[in-house]
Amino acid sequence: MRRIGLAVVLAVSLTLAPLAVEAQQAAKVARIGFLADNPAASPHLLEAFRQGLRDLGYVEGRNLVIEYRAAKGKFERFPTLVAELVALKVDVIFAAAGTPAVLAAKQATKTIPIVFAAIAGDAVTDGLVTSLARPGGNVTGLSSLSPELFGKRLELLKQAVPGVSRVAVLWHPGALGERTDKDMLKEAEVAARALGVRLQFVEARGPADFDRAFSEMTKARAGALTVFQGNPFLPERRRLVDLAAKNRLPAAYPVREFVDAGGLISYGPSVADLFRRAATYVDKILKGVEPGDLPVEQPTKFELVINLKTAKALGLTIPQSLLVRADEVIQ
Repeated sequence: MRRIGLAVVLAVSLTLAPLAVEAQQAAKVARIGFLADNPAASPHLLEAFRQGLRDLGYVEGRNLVIEYRAAKGKFERFPTLVAELVALKVDVIFAAAGTPAVLAAKQATKTIPIVFAAIAGDAVTDGLVTSLARPGGNVTGLSSLSPELFGKRLELLKQAVPGVSRVAVLWHPGALGERTDKDMLKEAEVAARALGVRLQFVEARGPADFDRAFSEMTKARAGALTVFQGNPFLPERRRLVDLAAKNRLPAAYPVREFVDAGGLISYGPSVADLFRRAATYVDKILKGVEPGDLPVEQPTKFELVINLKTAKALGLTIPQSLLVRADEVIQ
């Protein structure tokens, strides 16, 4: 009888053991901190990140909780917002608001993994990682920086507006990190000389500066505009595009979102794709991979988008040679 009883106990234990493991796994919920500037201004980017997570089996409300924090244009709030996420003991912080957000997160914690996406600065020179191949520490992610991009956009703008001789450059000092700012300004000057155009650098630290910035452009008789890479301008893209149209300035932008909003030309990586791919970094870290062992990914594919409706409104005829190279032409 004792042998039979023992057999029954063992059988029941073996039956229940897998169920207990499954229940334990089902109970595990990943908690991600989403640190952004103004996600409401670019909901498709948040959705791209969430879709990337869903593709990997994460579902909010079931095995995933995302704690959302937004600076809403006030970068000085990043340290406070990061402190809240650290206090919540999130498993990973996704810093989705450029270099300032990543730096704030890195200064707040040395243990919680930090993933970034689409930073336009140099991750090494700005002190985010030790190297691109082996980041070290608790920070890694995807970069949108490519040194030749500004020159390429300027070249495309020159082709679209052949007679232009003076181009305004709208930039946000500090948005890319001090070292990257200097490198980008130097690269811009080199590209301009090669194309025979003069640049007018116009600073704008926020929406309150936009009207003044465009007034400076028109007073200096700029014939076109290009916008530096950097997160601060993306949430305000509709207003920037409207101001460019109002002042009749053909403009080249760093990402397609500006052209979708009515801008003329964009050339750069797909930010939505970078956000979607950032989910794979988060997934690997949640499964035990150290962030310092995940190489920083740099963009390899760039898209050219042209808005013909905007070109017509500006009285421009885009050369066929440029149209055939476009990844998308908005009619």
